[in-house]
Amino acid sequence: MPTLFLIFNHQLTDSQEVNAREELGVKDIVNLPPKLQELWANVPPDVAEIKSYLKPIEDWLEANAKKGDYVLIQGDFGACYLMVNFAFELGLIPVYSTTRREVVEEPQPDGTIKLIHHFQHQIFRKYGR
Repeated sequence: MPTLFLIFNHQLTDSQEVNAREELGVKDIVNLPPKLQELWANVPPDVAEIKSYLKPIEDWLEANAKKGDYVLIQGDFGACYLMVNFAFELGLIPVYSTTRREVVEEPQPDGTIKLIHHFQHQIFRKYGR
């Protein structure tokens, strides 16, 4: 059974975990180690080239994942692009979570509108080439 490696900035929700186990058929779900999670969550916005910045995450993924494992990759667009391509090079299956979004507008006494966003996981979609 494949493993799902998590490279994203959130905790997996219960519905995402159930979906990963039932639809992707994963047995184990592996979070980034805390130091690498901090690195992923703080991709510097003022650096033109981030490939070398992501190298520790690439090294971790290469050392732990095997061909056919899944990798949930979400976050900084450029970092995702690089990691998705790296995952393909390793023979991994990169995916992202799709959500249904609902917005509730609540008029406020001062004339402003308060927006409440609800996000509900739907499926894991494979990145395409």
